[in-house]
Amino acid sequence: MRVNKKYSCLPAEEKGIHIINIRAIEDIGYDQHESTLLNSLSKNPDADCKYGLYFRDGKRKVDYILVYHYKKSSAGRTLARRTQHNDAGARSAKQDPLPGKGVQMEMGESEPHTDCHEDDKRFRREEYEGNLVEAGLELEHDEDTKIHGVGFVKIHAPWNVLCREAEFLKLKMPTKKMYQINQTHGLLKKINSVIQKITEPIQPKVAEHKPQTAKRLSYPFSREKQHLFDLSDRDSFFDSKTRSTIVYEILKRTTCTKAKYSMGITSLLANGVYSAAYPLHDGDYEGENVEPNDRKLLCEEWASYGVFYKYQPIDLVRKYFGEKIGLYFAWLGVYTQMLIPASIVGIIVFLYGCATVDENIPSMEMCDQRNNITMCPLCDRTCSYWKMSSACATARASHLFDNPATVFFSVFMALWAATFMEHWKRKQMRLNYRWDLTGFEEEEDHPRAEYEAKVLEKSLRKEHKHKETDKEKLTWKDRFPAYLTNFVGIIFMVGLTFAIVFGVIIYRISTAAALAISATPSGRSSVRVTVTATAVIINLVVIIILDEVYGCIARWLTQIEVPKTDKNFEERLIFKAFLLKFVNAYTPIFYVAFFKGRFVGRPGDYVYIFHSFRMEECAPGGCLMELCIQLSIIMLGKQLIQNNLFEIGIPKMKKFIRYMKLKRRRSLDHEEHVKKKQRYEVDYNLEPFSGLTPEYMEMIIQFGFVTLFVASFPLAPLFALLNNIIEIRLDAKKFVTELRRPVAVRAKDIGIWYNILRGIGKLAVIINAFVISFTSDFIPRLVYLYMYSENGTMHGFVNHTLSSFNVSDFQAGTAPNDPMELGYEVQICRYKDYREPPWSENKYDISKDFWAVLAARLAFVIVFQNLVMFMSDFVDWIIPDIPKDISQQIHKEKVLMVEVFMREEQGKLQMLETWKDKDKKKGENCNNHSPRLSLSHSGSLSSCHSYPVDV
Repeated sequence: MRVNKKYSCLPAEEKGIHIINIRAIEDIGYDQHESTLLNSLSKNPDADCKYGLYFRDGKRKVDYILVYHYKKSSAGRTLARRTQHNDAGARSAKQDPLPGKGVQMEMGESEPHTDCHEDDKRFRREEYEGNLVEAGLELEHDEDTKIHGVGFVKIHAPWNVLCREAEFLKLKMPTKKMYQINQTHGLLKKINSVIQKITEPIQPKVAEHKPQTAKRLSYPFSREKQHLFDLSDRDSFFDSKTRSTIVYEILKRTTCTKAKYSMGITSLLANGVYSAAYPLHDGDYEGENVEPNDRKLLCEEWASYGVFYKYQPIDLVRKYFGEKIGLYFAWLGVYTQMLIPASIVGIIVFLYGCATVDENIPSMEMCDQRNNITMCPLCDRTCSYWKMSSACATARASHLFDNPATVFFSVFMALWAATFMEHWKRKQMRLNYRWDLTGFEEEEDHPRAEYEAKVLEKSLRKEHKHKETDKEKLTWKDRFPAYLTNFVGIIFMVGLTFAIVFGVIIYRISTAAALAISATPSGRSSVRVTVTATAVIINLVVIIILDEVYGCIARWLTQIEVPKTDKNFEERLIFKAFLLKFVNAYTPIFYVAFFKGRFVGRPGDYVYIFHSFRMEECAPGGCLMELCIQLSIIMLGKQLIQNNLFEIGIPKMKKFIRYMKLKRRRSLDHEEHVKKKQRYEVDYNLEPFSGLTPEYMEMIIQFGFVTLFVASFPLAPLFALLNNIIEIRLDAKKFVTELRRPVAVRAKDIGIWYNILRGIGKLAVIINAFVISFTSDFIPRLVYLYMYSENGTMHGFVNHTLSSFNVSDFQAGTAPNDPMELGYEVQICRYKDYREPPWSENKYDISKDFWAVLAARLAFVIVFQNLVMFMSDFVDWIIPDIPKDISQQIHKEKVLMVEVFMREEQGKLQMLETWKDKDKKKGENCNNHSPRLSLSHSGSLSSCHSYPVDV
């Protein structure tokens, strides 16, 4: 009688009761309550395996999970499969069919109409898993889960596989050799001890964050030199992060060759053979009776808003998530710390503007109603003449940001950016030393699944044409259509951004004209503020929408290029996404800073758009105040809406949707409520990790807001600091609680992001130079003070910057409809420009004052740019990239490593000499034997020579 395989998929010892009898009783309709009672008498296998963290034997740890979808009938749901590849060394895939194959074949017999596509996926899974077994991994299946139609493959890497792969990957592991880290002496030691005592309350309570006085010497793992390493506890020698990294490397290079298609895990995931692949979290992070684990510790000491004032436990983050993610959070922490001095100086500059606003002579002159300065209309026909004193509030507010202290702040921020980059390089070297990454070089990654598919398609085409096929690869000719699409697509997207900004300009002009017609005389003074605020909000909404669109388009453009490796894909994606998002975020700000009010014309000869809309003019106090409003609303809006609400709201909404779907499924079966979820089931319901690109991009755009236009908004570092304090804990909570555990990736730097930061830092110097010289009134004030002022003060500056216009020179149809709105007839009105008066021979021509101011502006740009660049390079040169103590420690490690190997070689030589001496002594003893023994010389001699071997 044949025993059905579905009744023998679990060893009887694991249940304590014969599993065949239990399943048979269930199948014949045994009462459910009696069955539950019978099961309760047996040992709970889920508790033995710590609910999915271990195999069902409770001994072998689950290092990785593969997830797949399968189809089964509703009647076969109780015939669950929990099969194992337990004895990987005792059997291979060729000798014994994969467990579960018989089960699936029987299911196929009950369902003859199984989809052929599903069969193909199953065959590929069977072959791939067989290859994994041959590679030394041990597998265990589980289809009896709460998630119907989803199966899990648990993977365990035994000790010999871990050792082999650690040697291949050249993983540096700690040896038995300990050495003392050089400590500071004298005054520095006292200062460090005082700082440690002061900062003790803000240090996280984790063992990894305590200052080290001794360090283990690390060396690339070698099976031949296992005696160098501390292998007293093999279970903890390779931590969970390292184990999952090793298994992932095996998964990537193990292939499935069904139908001439060489596929690793990335290809299998892309083709839907497996639906997910991920390492497990260490356990639960909340709840009663939760065992202590690194995830729970991270949740308490890092991913909590209550510890926002504490340092991050970066070493524990690296231990749990790997070096790449650890470096991101270390960089974010350094950036946030460096924002503290920038914020303090920005607040001081802002307070200086507040304190001196009543002493600012130009704004006082503008607010003085006795000056009776009549300004020309702001629009044709509907707008009338207006008094300059009506713009008093704008002029006073402009002084808060347009004062001599902003020039100092611009220089300070340029030096701050250079210091930040140098400080990060030094911090990065310290982390490389602490994390044993010195000397680490990234090796070429495995080809991506899409690249392999394209290469296969190309080789098949050549085979079809009966050509000899060598190992194919994609050339620039193969990628030329993709390159052309990329070029056209990026140009189109940039043009779309410009078109939208132009549309907002039309909105501002038309709305200002409409409000001027309909508004009351008292309300016309607020028209400019209303138009500016609404236009900025429109810009903000468009920027947020286009950011998401451009992110998807950049990914699509990168995918059609088919980069070979994941690193190439990531770098190209970053470049495209940054270019599009940079243009999207900063184009409206660039317009206000450098173009608004530059191409207006003059009264009587204005520049028109579409022959009907006059170009916008800056306010009497200049465009800097409007630039400040634009920058602040876009920066704060992006941080509040896009960064925080999206990051909190969207994951919560997705989690709620998944929860409702699972709740609907569970309501179909009462039995599912009783059983506790396995760890891999809980992790499967989490969001997959999508990379660090969105996190870096968010911070890089913010870095641009902080540095590029800081001359117009000194409070930008303060708002960035407040945002980042929340952002660190928000990202930490997302990584610990909302996302599946990422595969740990080794990295010794932040990659292409560092070059982008340096580029933004250099660009910031140039942009701030132009903002100070062309957007603000700093240079015209200096020119007036030293060239035109009669008494060495700023009295008369406002009148000096205004030109005169005879109202009789208006073009036909452009004069105000109500010229007597001010209560008197206006013959001469004023406008802001440097032009000749109407009584001059060359009336309305550009005056010599304009050229003097322009020359001073250009000279300031050249001097400021070169001076600040020189100072930044000097800071870069004077601060060494590698801290002196770290370079000494690295040198010390090399010397100690040489000493260890020299001692080992000396020990080997001494052992060889000892054995030679023993051989000589034994040979002499054999020669001194009696003649009777010497008759059997050959036998005794052989016995003498074999004696040391036996010993």
